[in-house]
Amino acid sequence: MSKCRKTQKRFDQINVIPFIDIMLVLLVMVLTTATFIKQGVIPVNLPKASASDNKEEKKEVTVYVNAKGELFFEKEKVDLAALEAKLAEVSQKQTVILRSDKESRFQDFVSVMDILKKLGHEQLYIVTKND
Repeated sequence: MSKCRKTQKRFDQINVIPFIDIMLVLLVMVLTTATFIKQGVIPVNLPKASASDNKEEKKEVTVYVNAKGELFFEKEKVDLAALEAKLAEVSQKQTVILRSDKESRFQDFVSVMDILKKLGHEQLYIVTKND
């Protein structure tokens, strides 16, 4: 009589190893895809069109202030007057990214911010680094 009796297994553990395997595969796929998208590594031979507009407006411009207080507009070294002239050419709709070294003088940062305010640029990002 006891052989016919089924015993129920206790369900006290969850096997999470398949879940972890799937999550790791998804993580690798997302990281790989994000790298290709950001760097534009995927080679594509674009077709030509005669009526296309070659003017390509960048969505953002970057201003750098290094530790020595030198200013760079899109990796081109400039002084304050030249920076103001270059930022005046940039549309106010474009985003300005300010990357200032933490060792740079606060006055350099304020000078750049003053130029941006004077020119009416409100789309501004200040890049920082997380700890």
